[in-house]
Amino acid sequence: MSDQAPAAAVSDCARCLKPLALCICDTVGPIESRVALLILQHPQEQDRALGTARILAQHFRNATLKIGLSWPSLTKALGGPVDPLRWAVLYLGSARAAQLLPGRDVVVLDRNGAALPDQEGALADIEGVVVLDGTWSQAKTLWWRNAWMLKCRRVVLGPDRPSRYGKVRREPRGDALATIEAAALLLSRIEKRPEIALTLNKSFERMLERYRAARRENPHIGR
Repeated sequence: MSDQAPAAAVSDCARCLKPLALCICDTVGPIESRVALLILQHPQEQDRALGTARILAQHFRNATLKIGLSWPSLTKALGGPVDPLRWAVLYLGSARAAQLLPGRDVVVLDRNGAALPDQEGALADIEGVVVLDGTWSQAKTLWWRNAWMLKCRRVVLGPDRPSRYGKVRREPRGDALATIEAAALLLSRIEKRPEIALTLNKSFERMLERYRAARRENPHIGR
């Protein structure tokens, strides 16, 4: 058993934790951004093959990835003082952007779940974004276990296309995206920089290409 341990230890990338056959870390370049990013990952989100949180975090110098279920405050989660009123939490819940403001791909809500009247002004004020990483039910758990999120602005998405996961990993709703896709859409809209979405989505597509190629060679990889 001791002879097998070293082989197992080097079979995964130390940065993204994916099997080496699925790793794209050598192609991930840093993006400078005004908006800070906090990724809260549910501890049971362990889809190493198809998860995107660590790749997303690598892309931004101003990004923090935390794993857990609850934190006392946004300041505690980040490890430094911030104003939660200037932050947004990306959480769909039961809200649908297409019903709230048809034609908008990003909708900022008030505490009652209604769309704010000045959408562009609300987006311009955002200094940081919290993204919940996990399955639909795991994201819901993170939302309900962290009451401080109610102090932040809540954002929902209305993407113009379904997730690039396709048949590889089914999403529960047509407006549900992979973590990296959701962050790509939101951050590019807040900063008015389409190249952010282009860069992140290209990384996601490369990851999926590596996954499909690896599965053709070894159907059990990533399971």
